[in-house]
Amino acid sequence: MGGNEIVGIDAEIAGAIAEKLGLTLRIDDMDFNSILAAVVAGRADIGMAGMTVTEDRLESVDFSISYATGVQVIIVAEDSPITSVDDLFEEGNDFIIGVQEATTGDLYSTWDLEDEGLATVQRYRRGTDAVQSLLVGRVDCVIIDNEPAKAFVAVNPGLKILDTEFAVEDYAIAVKKGNTQLLEAINSALGDLIADGTVQRIVDKYISTN
Repeated sequence: MGGNEIVGIDAEIAGAIAEKLGLTLRIDDMDFNSILAAVVAGRADIGMAGMTVTEDRLESVDFSISYATGVQVIIVAEDSPITSVDDLFEEGNDFIIGVQEATTGDLYSTWDLEDEGLATVQRYRRGTDAVQSLLVGRVDCVIIDNEPAKAFVAVNPGLKILDTEFAVEDYAIAVKKGNTQLLEAINSALGDLIADGTVQRIVDKYISTN
């Protein structure tokens, strides 16, 4: 199995699925924005990166059953005027929001806030870059998945996660459109791994680590 240096919930679940199907897993680490393109072009068989199902994405790829629930949270400085998600929706505030491009945080803050004229979204290739911009005051908050958010806050004094969640979504595996044989195999293996508790054990392992 290649790519053992890459760890995380997605990598371990992918490994468990490959093992159950008798396949060899090779993990290619790439920018989130490149994953769907790689699946569509056939450069990757599956895409897994805390990816949620949206209507736009369904136009390009098919998705498996859900394997985990993702919670989008808001990171702010400890003295931030933003105290809840409701503050972002107040008319006239126009905060600058940092996100990792093409992620759920990007999509939802764009649809719900920027497109409505309530905020400006600043997009970064990596979540780390968005958090660094928050630390130096270039953005007012960062909207990102709960798990990396906890890790970022743990190593960056002066930041906190707001109690109110921005969005809750189910994560699934992207497969090239029309590849029903692979999709059915993944769904079967994933269903077994959910039923026997393997998926939950993997998720719990990383949540407790953070």
